[in-house]
Amino acid sequence: MTTFRTVSIDGLDIFYREAGSRSNPTILLLHGFPTSSHMFRNLIPAIADKFHLVAPDYPGYGNSSMPSADTFDYTFDHLAEIMEKFIAAIDLKKYSLYVMDYGAPIGYRLAAKYPERVQALIVQNGNAYEEGLREFWEPIKAYWQERSPENADKLKYLVTLEATKWQYTNGVRNLETISPDTWNMDQHFLDRPGNDEIQLALLYSYGTNPPLYPQWQEYFRKYQPPALIVWGKNDYIFPADGAYPYQRDLNDVEFHLLDTGHFALEEEGETIANHIRQFLTSRLQPVPA
Repeated sequence: MTTFRTVSIDGLDIFYREAGSRSNPTILLLHGFPTSSHMFRNLIPAIADKFHLVAPDYPGYGNSSMPSADTFDYTFDHLAEIMEKFIAAIDLKKYSLYVMDYGAPIGYRLAAKYPERVQALIVQNGNAYEEGLREFWEPIKAYWQERSPENADKLKYLVTLEATKWQYTNGVRNLETISPDTWNMDQHFLDRPGNDEIQLALLYSYGTNPPLYPQWQEYFRKYQPPALIVWGKNDYIFPADGAYPYQRDLNDVEFHLLDTGHFALEEEGETIANHIRQFLTSRLQPVPA
């Protein structure tokens, strides 16, 4: 049974989903943009018999607090700090990291800081290499270079219903398998007053991530966490070009390119659940009773 909980972190309500026994290996599930822990709603019960699952919503997303961009520092450094405090508050000692989209720069900050905690990586369309930032990122890179109203205006389409729906439907095999609840749920939160400014702040802050890629790659090489790559190969935002380089730095990689798009769990959820079950069962030592 999935439970729906909230914990106070720095005066903010951080919402999270949790399922499975704490006596089983933990997987910390870090969501992407523009969604929330809702993206893991089907994965969690699919593997909760063998794993302890925890999926938080970041500030500004889902059911967590949404302080205004004027009163809260919406940067990836700060979101990682909030997640670090969240991990401490719910007393997670060791875990595997499931990182997707925005979850990758948040998760890799945590992994590089506390490598001893990370038992394995599950990477689903989460980038850590320059090769993974292609055409989609050109107007965003321009915003990193010049944070002007003109460059910001070119990005405002990213919080529209049309763009949100596109993220879920572009590159999928069968549109009829993708529930409209996904983009409608995300858009509900994006349409809250002031949330567009939050998203612009984080799009700008994303420019702090590529300079950290060498540090994260060094973490991969030094600590060699086992890694399961389950990547939607038709993703225009994070194309498969960003998936292959993990194999340069990690020795123990199970690599799967899936014939779907950005939100691969929507069309390949059962496949990904089976890969996780088999991969982590073979890599992780049983937790002593």
